[in-house]
Amino acid sequence: MEKNAGIFECVLAREAVRNALDLETTERLIRELEEAGIDPAVRVVLFRGEGAGFCAGSDVKEMARASMDERVRIAKRKAILMRAIAGLDKPVVCAVQGFALGGGFMLAIGCDTVITASDAAWRLPEVELGFFPPWGIEALVRRVGIARARSLVWGAEQLTGAEAVRLGLAERDVPALDVLDTAKASAATLSRLPPHSVQATKRFFREQVAVPGLDDLAREVYRQNFEAGPASFDRFKPKAG
Repeated sequence: MEKNAGIFECVLAREAVRNALDLETTERLIRELEEAGIDPAVRVVLFRGEGAGFCAGSDVKEMARASMDERVRIAKRKAILMRAIAGLDKPVVCAVQGFALGGGFMLAIGCDTVITASDAAWRLPEVELGFFPPWGIEALVRRVGIARARSLVWGAEQLTGAEAVRLGLAERDVPALDVLDTAKASAATLSRLPPHSVQATKRFFREQVAVPGLDDLAREVYRQNFEAGPASFDRFKPKAG
């Protein structure tokens, strides 16, 4: 977490695992959003990743070690993180460089303003791996609607950042070297607006486009999917002996 000139930065800093989102990181981000929400000095939150990419998704090794009930519990905490972003009465900007895959894709699109590298890789690979995304569906439907959300969850094609903007997943694409500076400039612009008007705007649109319950349903589909077919996380479990 970093704070500067009214901008509160939530940083994914697990470069060794491509900023994969584990439970510990999820809980930290939830706490940081709570802190940002009650701090009057914070006007805007900025999400970014260290290193080559934004986030490669959930930590597959953590999920491979977990029981089915634990996987569902972890997914619920990540859904709560998404709702914390949506429920925060302050703008949330996201900078996507390199890649936003799986849970990283979902985390990015849950933010209010997304700045992406034009050549960044965007994809939801869960169905190809044999399961269903257990969180982030509400944010996806808010962004693109049901029909396009279904197509994206199937994940047949990887998108570039420029294509993500065209589909409404992000607001602006820029050259990779300019992503963070552009995202910070966007956050700074929002931070200079009257906070009561900015907050009222976020509340209004949140209430008008609410899609309650989809992530709860997604976790049930996720569990049923594992019961119906092979558990694809098995490939990430440590080898015996």
